[in-house]
Amino acid sequence: MMDSSSVRLVGLDVGERRIGIAVSDELGLTAQARGVLQRSSLQADIESLVHTAKNEHAGGFVVGLPLRTSGCEGPEAEKVRAFATQLQQISGLPVYYMDERYSTTMAEAVLLSADISRKKRRQKVDQLAAALILQGYLDKQRSLMQRREHPLDERGGTNDGTRK
Repeated sequence: MMDSSSVRLVGLDVGERRIGIAVSDELGLTAQARGVLQRSSLQADIESLVHTAKNEHAGGFVVGLPLRTSGCEGPEAEKVRAFATQLQQISGLPVYYMDERYSTTMAEAVLLSADISRKKRRQKVDQLAAALILQGYLDKQRSLMQRREHPLDERGGTNDGTRK
């Protein structure tokens, strides 16, 4: 697994018509929405994303995996995995997956609470969803790193819930 705290990552919310794009800062602390790629062809989509990764000096991609409510993968997840496999092969960069359940719903809620018009919400929701996916991944990685650095909790047990 890559140390995401030392290199930028590109977060992707892969949809049928659009791909939301976000990028992390160099320290791997925050994700910023970067835009939306209108899908055209597999080749053009991947070339554009590889170009983005190079421009951002990114060392990998975090792709939102659309799991079912039960946590199982369905046909949508298979399509995203197939796309991500092609992206990894062509870019030569690692691809990490992050559960994206509810990311679009959360992005819609954020935009609604900010009183953004319906037209502007449509333009922003995919990139905000990508930022939420990437931020979730960054937070999860940071939490895992902290657990490795501090394996004992306050009660004298290990971070996996067992006692010493």
